[in-house]
Parts: sequence; C-alpha cells; structure tokens
Amino acid sequence: MDKTQRGERFFESTRGRIIGLLRGSSLTVNELMEKLKLTDNAVRAHLLALEGDGLVKQSGIRPGFRKPHFAYGLTSEAERLFPKAYDLLLNELISVLQVRLEPNAMEAVLREVGRALAQHQSARKQGGFESRARNALKALNELGGVARIEKKDGRLAISSGSCPFAATVAKHPQVCQLAEALVADIVGAPVQERCDRNGPARCRFEIMQA
Repeated sequence: MDKTQRGERFFESTRGRIIGLLRGSSLTVNELMEKLKLTDNAVRAHLLALEGDGLVKQSGIRPGFRKPHFAYGLTSEAERLFPKAYDLLLNELISVLQVRLEPNAMEAVLREVGRALAQHQSARKQGGFESRARNALKALNELGGVARIEKKDGRLAISSGSCPFAATVAKHPQVCQLAEALVADIVGAPVQERCDRNGPARCRFEIMQA
C-alpha cells in the first residue's frame, strides 16, 4: 500500500474502518458485515486486499451454527499505521536513561512517571474498587490503548489487544512498568504486569484487591 494511502483519509475509507474495528479485537466476516452494513462478498474483498497488504491476518476460529468461522485480526505492521508522534522521542529518551542509570534506578524512574501521570487523574481515584479499576482502564485508553476489564474468580484484570506504547515496548519492555504504576496508583491496590510481548504487544495488568 502506498504511504499516501495511510494517512487520516485512509481511516475514513472502508478498509481503514476495518483496521480500526480490528484494533484490539478479532472479528469474523459476519461481525464485520453487521458493523459496516456491507455484504459478505464486499467484506471478504476488503479483507483479501488488506491481507495482501500485510495488514490483516486470520487469528483464530469461532464456532458457528453450521460451520466454524475464521476470525481476523491485525498484524504488527498494521499497528504502525496508528499515529504515535511520541514513539521516536520516548525510544531515544529511554535509550539515554539506560546508559546513565542502573537497572533499579531506571525502573524507579519509570514507575515515578507512571505515578505522576496518575496524579493528573486524581478525580478517578474516588469510588469503590471496581469503579477505580474502570477509571484506570479509561486512563490507559486515553493514552492510546484499547483496553477492557476481565473478571475471573473474583479478581479483576485490565487487558488490551494493543499497547499504547507498542513501538517503544518492542525495544524497551520495561516501559510496561510505567503503565503498571499508573494503574496501581489509580486503583489503589497492588497490580502485576503480565503483558504479552511476543509479536504485537498486548497489555495485561492483574489487580490484587486490597
């Protein structure tokens, strides 16, 4: 795909809308048909073109009434389409800090930045435990994530199919500690980062109720 097709106007096109819908979640042809109000053949034609561009791939199978349905998701190349003006600056800043600081000091700085970001979310530290967890989710989404809350066995986790710091995490995985500190400070409870950095970065923060 020509670079000129990857700007803001691209995201207004049908293929751009498909990319947006697939960010953070995988969808079947039927699900895309419903969201886009298009025919089966039209959706498949767009997916085929996006696959050819290396932006979309089959990412699993969903059970169906008569037969299984393929689900589609984004490739790591597609994640680069989304504007992240801070990527270069953040990468270079962390590279410099790594040279100047010991690992423990580096971790402390990143966590301090996460807590500082949380200070701008002071109104979100109010309410009950689950309310604060939802507020932490909103804070991550405002940074560029596509997160959701999962609840299992009475425990909460915030997970995202895409990472707001994906381009930086690829080179500096310790940046996840910044997001962990942000979530922990808003929720007011211990948080364990369990992010998946194999392939496109996917966030996961498990919250331990205080």
